[in-house]
Amino acid sequence: MQLEKRVAIVTGASRGVGRSVALALAREGCDVVVAAKTSDPDPKLPGTIHDTAREVQAMGRRSLAVQVNVRNEAEVEGMVSQTLSAFGRVDVLVNNAGALHWASVADMPPKRFDLVMDVNVRAAFLCTRAVLPAMREQKRGHVVMMSPPISTRKLAGKAPYLLSKMGMTMLALAVAEEEKEHGIGATALWPVTMIESQATLHFGFGSRAQWRSPEILADATVAIVAADAARFSGRALYDEQVLAASGITDFSRYACVPGAQTPPLCREMIE
Repeated sequence: MQLEKRVAIVTGASRGVGRSVALALAREGCDVVVAAKTSDPDPKLPGTIHDTAREVQAMGRRSLAVQVNVRNEAEVEGMVSQTLSAFGRVDVLVNNAGALHWASVADMPPKRFDLVMDVNVRAAFLCTRAVLPAMREQKRGHVVMMSPPISTRKLAGKAPYLLSKMGMTMLALAVAEEEKEHGIGATALWPVTMIESQATLHFGFGSRAQWRSPEILADATVAIVAADAARFSGRALYDEQVLAASGITDFSRYACVPGAQTPPLCREMIE
């Protein structure tokens, strides 16, 4: 196991990408704090923090389910405090919780703008800031942002959303530089293709035959945090880049529909 005796916090971990990341980290030996806003079952949405925590525990790892509003500073600080009380350390933070709304500047309601900024970049800032003291004391840690490489080529029609996501990437690049003397790394990670999730299902981004499973992002996350902090730190990478650097070049097993071609829709959204 590559990550034995390490502790990870994964936000947005009740379902989708966050759940897959939590389980992949547990599979490699991590104890996992499963953090999300969903505590009680919702008939419209699968999964809760308790469901994911039980799956982690079924792998023989310790898990803590924490209901948290990542937009709330006090709740974020409480999440980290609970983590340290339960496990004594925090080695990995995956800022996965997110909000999605595409619109032009003229058509973006201010409340929606505030939502994507709060859930994406502000929450990532709060969570990252909260774990840094413990990581500094340990002289080790890694922060992964689920956010894209910075580009200005295709902002039209989705600038407010991309502002929030690329803001997360800027945080990762800054933390990588600011904290490297403490042995802390930070990396931004983004999929090449659309990933099967509640977002792709709800907004209808193509068909399932064009999507990959969230396991590709989960495996890339494991590769990042299992490596020496400096290997991937300070970079904004696509999942395929991370896996290729780790010796994995056949991505067909991640296709939601076996044998289907998975076009690079997420990359084309940026570049």
